Amino acid sequence: MTTRRAPSRIIPRAFPGIKADEVTELIANSQVHAYAPGTALCQENAREDTFYIILEGEAEVTKVINQSEMRLLKTLHSGDFFGEMALIHNAPRAASVTAKSHLVALELNKEAFDRVLKHSSSMAMTMVREISNRLRTNDEMAVEDLRLRASELAQAYQQLAEQELTRREFLTNIAHELRTPLMAAGGFLQILQQGMIPAEQLDNTLETVARNVQQITTLVNDLLFLQEMDLVLPDFQPVNMEKLAKDVVKKYQSKARKQGVKLHLKTGWRLPDASGDAKSLEHALDCLVDNAIKFSPKGGDVDIRFSAQDEVLSVSVQDQGIGISKERLPHIFDRVHHLEGNDEHLFGGIGIGLAITRQVIKQHDGQLKVESQEGQGSTFTMILKKTK
Repeated sequence: MTTRRAPSRIIPRAFPGIKADEVTELIANSQVHAYAPGTALCQENAREDTFYIILEGEAEVTKVINQSEMRLLKTLHSGDFFGEMALIHNAPRAASVTAKSHLVALELNKEAFDRVLKHSSSMAMTMVREISNRLRTNDEMAVEDLRLRASELAQAYQQLAEQELTRREFLTNIAHELRTPLMAAGGFLQILQQGMIPAEQLDNTLETVARNVQQITTLVNDLLFLQEMDLVLPDFQPVNMEKLAKDVVKKYQSKARKQGVKLHLKTGWRLPDASGDAKSLEHALDCLVDNAIKFSPKGGDVDIRFSAQDEVLSVSVQDQGIGISKERLPHIFDRVHHLEGNDEHLFGGIGIGLAITRQVIKQHDGQLKVESQEGQGSTFTMILKKTK
């Protein structure tokens, strides 16, 4: 334990010019305590009523900056003091102080501190100088904090502006995708009602109306499905992914032929079941296959493959299409991302298929991976958990 002789040597270093009787009064009104390394003496934002003078050891002064960054302001040594700001201003601690090594401190509570400060002119002058220095440091930190926040606000505003522009484009795409088939179906129905369609063209006309109505239905269902997925998590059951893939291939075979694309399902062994919801998984695979056909060149191939290992089952959809650039790759799963065209090719739809697939796989606690090279095609892989 430090003796009462040590403070008499340390205090004049802390308060140059302090008189001997003032030192005696300061010691008489204080207590000496020892602390182990890592002990918190002052806690930022806490209301505390103790003033400290370090007799032995070191302490670190830290402050939280920008609500998250813990910054080391300074290291205190023998002869340094702290804690006076909260006592003078009756305010919460401005920083935290923690013992860096074994530390011995002379301590005064608020009542004793006020009494000593009132009778010691040299101690009061030292306090004024130290408080001025600390206020200057705090002002500099505040200016830096405001500058950083201004930069962050500017970036956030820019991001919001970009998001708003993207949303408007997304809504424009939806309006376009709905308006075109609506006008086509409505126009043909009006002509039908007026009896202006020759009998030999009646079947083709009805087929055109049905196709446009189906396009509208598919678009609305996709939008509703994506919205509902945020609200409902289905109960998972064993899902035969091979049978599910066969159903998807059968569904899209006609579209593939019209696009001049060959659709292949490659299996060869008994696959384990995946744990999931069959309806949503089918919807996810629908989106991947539909995208692969849409972006494939005439005469291209779209392959659906399976693999199983350890605890997971993987379903891959590979195309020989336009591929994805490095710049677009991070954004392809965004709900509002849409590729209108590529050179002479125009692509229909509003581009939410990949967003749907990602959301489905996320709810299945799986992974959706993509490998792509611009001009050489893409491979999307759904990684699902096997049933136990």
